[in-house]
Amino acid sequence: MKELLKEKLATYQSRVESGLSEFLPPPTARPEQLHKAMRYSIEAGGKRIRPVLLLATSELFGFPDNALPAAVAIECLHTYTLIHDDLPSLDDSDLRRGRPSCHAKFDEATAILAGDALLTFAFQLISREYRDQPVLAGNLIGDLAEASGSEQLIGGQMEDILNEGHPIDADTLRYIHENKTAALLTAALKMGLRFCDPNKEQISLVETVGLNLGLSFQIVDDILDATSDAQSLGKPAGNDAAAEKSTYVSLYGIDQARTIARAHTESAIQAAKEIGGDIDFIVSLIADLESRIN
Repeated sequence: MKELLKEKLATYQSRVESGLSEFLPPPTARPEQLHKAMRYSIEAGGKRIRPVLLLATSELFGFPDNALPAAVAIECLHTYTLIHDDLPSLDDSDLRRGRPSCHAKFDEATAILAGDALLTFAFQLISREYRDQPVLAGNLIGDLAEASGSEQLIGGQMEDILNEGHPIDADTLRYIHENKTAALLTAALKMGLRFCDPNKEQISLVETVGLNLGLSFQIVDDILDATSDAQSLGKPAGNDAAAEKSTYVSLYGIDQARTIARAHTESAIQAAKEIGGDIDFIVSLIADLESRIN
């Protein structure tokens, strides 16, 4: 079962890599430094979880031939958040996915603009590739914009920054993780489901999957930051403690944090199974993400 998951995951990841190469502006486009920086960060690798989830969800009830641009768009937006998270004014991280972060490789101004460009390109790509399907395009743009705006992803990042060095309660910590992490994972699943002409119940279920997957994913991230090393993570370890961030580990301890992560994983899997369709890969991936090592 594990080998089948790895094989199917690799197939989806390969499709995403091909799409990124195909759709992004070439590194020779003027201004070259900007486009090289965009591709440098995009091509740093990673698990491509969000675009993989989008593609897999789009195929629950069939095999649409045009979900790849949406998958590329969400990975571009995700990469913009990573570039900006690493900036000296935010997490001040010089390492991302095992190599220099964008501002360390180029410079801070280039990194800011590369992030801005990837954010903008995500919506440019969707509007261009789905212009002949206006209802689908509107839903995809709406899902991505809502998840990444001031009341979700960016709002979660702001709350995270504002609460550094201050003890926070469980509700505030959950708010941060719901928005900083779970919102974009939920968007990936919703955007994929849009290709299946879903009903309201299926949309509600996929939102439940995304919320619980996001919370489990972030809790595991907190555990890895506290227990792993930079070589394993591909980014600096111990950043949360150094920044005096409240995490599930600092609030509950490692053992209880693992228990909470497991409960959210189980809730995500239960909701996923209720959606119907060819859900086995998504269920297996959700379970596997809880036991990841980076």
